[in-house]
Amino acid sequence: MRLLLAAVVVLPLLGAGAALLPAPPGLRGRSPEQAVLRHGVTVTGAVLAATAVLALGFDHDRPGTMQAETDIGWIPALGVRIHLGTDGVSLPLLVLTALLTFLCALYSYHRPPEGPRPQAFVALVLLLEAGTLATFAVLDLMLFFLAFETVLIPMYFLIARWGGAGRERAAWRFVLYTLLGSVVMLLGLLLVGLGAEGGPTFDMTALAEDGGRGLTHTTQLLAALAIGIGLAVKTPMWPLHSWLPDAHTAAPTVGSVLLAGVLLKMGTYGFVRIVLPVVPDGIHTLAPYLAAFAVTGIIYGSLACLALSRSGAGGDLKRLIAYSSVGHMGFVLLGVATLTRTGVNGALFANIAHGLITGLLFFLVGAVKDRTGTTDLDRLALGGGERGGGAALYGRAPRLGGLLAFGAVASLGLPGLAGFWGEMLALLGAYHPADGLSRPAYLVFMALAALGTLLTAAYLLVVVRRVCMGTPHAPGAAPAPGTALPDVRGHEFAAWIPLVVLTVLAGLWPAILLGLTGPAVQNLLPGVSR
Repeated sequence: MRLLLAAVVVLPLLGAGAALLPAPPGLRGRSPEQAVLRHGVTVTGAVLAATAVLALGFDHDRPGTMQAETDIGWIPALGVRIHLGTDGVSLPLLVLTALLTFLCALYSYHRPPEGPRPQAFVALVLLLEAGTLATFAVLDLMLFFLAFETVLIPMYFLIARWGGAGRERAAWRFVLYTLLGSVVMLLGLLLVGLGAEGGPTFDMTALAEDGGRGLTHTTQLLAALAIGIGLAVKTPMWPLHSWLPDAHTAAPTVGSVLLAGVLLKMGTYGFVRIVLPVVPDGIHTLAPYLAAFAVTGIIYGSLACLALSRSGAGGDLKRLIAYSSVGHMGFVLLGVATLTRTGVNGALFANIAHGLITGLLFFLVGAVKDRTGTTDLDRLALGGGERGGGAALYGRAPRLGGLLAFGAVASLGLPGLAGFWGEMLALLGAYHPADGLSRPAYLVFMALAALGTLLTAAYLLVVVRRVCMGTPHAPGAAPAPGTALPDVRGHEFAAWIPLVVLTVLAGLWPAILLGLTGPAVQNLLPGVSR
């Protein structure tokens, strides 16, 4: 198991290097470009298979215990170690990352990205996967920081070289925001590691067991604030979110799927893995402010989406889904800010649900743009675009329209689908926050977040009506005839159906995730009674 977890982290890194080498003559297929895209599918498929074996071999009777550990000294003078391991918190994120990256590679094999050499594209996707998997697997603060920063380079180039209009500006904003946040986060990590009881150490498990002993309240507060700012930028939390809509709008389809599906989860994972157990007194002081920012993001994201969905507003469907992520991740932060087991479990569940549902939505929006040449909501509502006009999506590509409607109702939190449980548990956590937190204030936060769920339902139903059903024609007038669009293709079914199945499975059987996260959260928050 130790070797398997190490292989999961290292294999995509080796695959990234191999993607830049010339393909052997017998493996070139029709062209070198096809060979390297097939290489991407092979490597990500091997990583997914290894992650699946890791999940099957995981001791599900002890999900709160760190398993598959590797612990090797690296920089003894600073107490930095190569420490890997997984528990019920990180295992679902490892599986999600491996699955989404494989589906992106499969999608790209059949629809290669428009842009420079595919060798570089595949290498960057694999490097991105390696950094993300390492972020969820490492148990040393310095290794966490290195892995956290590794993903910036490939995502920057994926946006800047394979993105759409405005890609260079969006890529620069993404890098500048995240780099500035990371500098602040590094100061907080150093403050915790160098001030640890018993000497410098950056081992997460040792620091979590200490629970902040040896750090004064002021030190914990400063560390929680510094680390929290860096993590909040990546989450993204309002008002540090403004890089996200531009990055999503400009990114290629695969970039948007990975950005929403896994990169945003790195920030919220850091809150649960590092901030809550390592500096508990500091985050207890900051929790009400974190909750206030979270619910502000929920309302702001929903209102922004409502504005974009209005007829005549010239809204972009891809940008709307990006703003929806600000609201959905607000529920994750609200769950964390309750400092309760219920709220944190809800945050972790919502993390996975958002990755599945929003990843599916970005796949679908990319397919709509491929077929119509636009993501402009007004043009889609009229059945327009660069490649035809007339009826809306239900009449022109019914399967694609049906999947888009499914993704929308899953995103609005329909009971029985994955999006419901995380938001409900976050609200329940706010109803009974941790001891010492103001319950009246959290009841206000809960009410505002509940209002956000209504606003979310409103804008997503408007999107379904306009894009899938079209703009109503005048009474007595016949609807405009529509030009048929290619419906869902075989490779698209292969890339999307796993996300649909898992969204339904997690909605109908939430224990499949909560059974993993519950005991692990209990170990991370030992002093919390509920």
